[in-house]
Amino acid sequence: MPKASRSSFALAFVLTAAFAALLASPARAEKGILGTIPLSSPRSEQASHPDDATGAVNEAALPAPASAMPDDTAPQTPATGTVPSIAGATGAAVSSIRVGDRGSETRFVVELSGSSAVQYHVFTLADPYRVIIDFPKLRSNLPENAGEKGRGVIADYRYGEFQDDTFRVVIDTTGPVAVARNFVLDPQGGFGRRIVIDLGPTDRDSFVKSAGLPYSDKAAVAAEAPAATPVQSVPAAPSARHDRRRIVVIDPGHGGVDPGTHGQSGVVEKDVVLAFGKELAKRLKATGRYEVHMTRDRDIFIPLRERVQIAQRYKADLFISIHADSISKSDVRGMSVYTLSETASDKEAAELARKENLSDAIAGIDFKGESPEVTSILIDLAQRETKNYSVHFAKSVVDYARQTTTLLEPTHRFAGFVVLKAPDVPSVLVELGFLTNSTEEKRLTSPKWRASVASSFVKAVARYFDDRLAEGPN
Repeated sequence: MPKASRSSFALAFVLTAAFAALLASPARAEKGILGTIPLSSPRSEQASHPDDATGAVNEAALPAPASAMPDDTAPQTPATGTVPSIAGATGAAVSSIRVGDRGSETRFVVELSGSSAVQYHVFTLADPYRVIIDFPKLRSNLPENAGEKGRGVIADYRYGEFQDDTFRVVIDTTGPVAVARNFVLDPQGGFGRRIVIDLGPTDRDSFVKSAGLPYSDKAAVAAEAPAATPVQSVPAAPSARHDRRRIVVIDPGHGGVDPGTHGQSGVVEKDVVLAFGKELAKRLKATGRYEVHMTRDRDIFIPLRERVQIAQRYKADLFISIHADSISKSDVRGMSVYTLSETASDKEAAELARKENLSDAIAGIDFKGESPEVTSILIDLAQRETKNYSVHFAKSVVDYARQTTTLLEPTHRFAGFVVLKAPDVPSVLVELGFLTNSTEEKRLTSPKWRASVASSFVKAVARYFDDRLAEGPN
């Protein structure tokens, strides 16, 4: 073969091989056919994708597969009652989430690792406007960050464990939306299975009419993820207790899909209060004087009304709800203790109660059909005697905590917190401090600080029950 011919043949062979490699590459499969699909968390990817800075992400071009969407102008499934089944092997988990702005619509993509059979439920809730995606019996590999900023009609979103054995994604929208499309893409090009949801604007009447968990899904969800229950089993009728063995229920606020507030370093309230709650429970149990229970002992969401019911089912003698505060002024710090009142002691107390009472809405609870007693923070469910006992314990907490940590003055405050409304259980809500204060944020995450303050709480509990005993049988 002439030299020129051999060179031409070699060049053609190289070009053919390169083209074949390009056709087989995952990058081409994703960009040229399916659009760019995420491999990690939204926060970690935003720095590595230049087009994210402009808001023009490639998922916007992701088409519905022909088999799933014959007519891409019509909804694939309604916003409620969506329960597609995804078949395959074992080990499925939510691995990434991305948002793409497609102009008239906003695309929300959830990628799954593994290929086991998975169910998911999509529905909408009003006031505020939200789109909920539930994954019964599914784990997550996503990092523990929430409140991610969205695009288009998506204001932000968050995720986490919801009640027992259900992973929930809550999407806050800028207004009423409709699910224009909802379909599944099978694994391809080295990427996992993807759930694609397209959201478009609609009018309020249409949104409200279709909002709510469908009756058909209620049965399915109930079968796969039981209604909210405490992490520990709650007896229907607790066994008789000795006069001096009192029952204390500790309630670490927030959890799961509801992270609460967060500090400058990224620490979130749900983790801070759970660590403190465990420390307090351990020290109370060590005295041998109390039967101690927690509304949650892991990162799981428990509705506000369920927290109250847990205390009542245990026939608690004392209920202590643990939280951490936040405020726009970074120099504010100090612990505060709240007891129930229809009228807040100041504007800050009223605003704090309003934020804390939105916990169920943040986690995607449907209030449709609920009685005013559940949703209103203005209904006084507490008896006068119970209120007085709550105030008595709050003063004990203030007296002993003053010896171990900084207090916010005035320390004892009043507000209409939902979790304080059990009529027969003396209850307080403690704000350990302000995560928005850098000095206090370090303190709240310190094991040494937790141990010291928890010990002061144990002394307050002892004095409270000693005083009750001195008053006679109760």
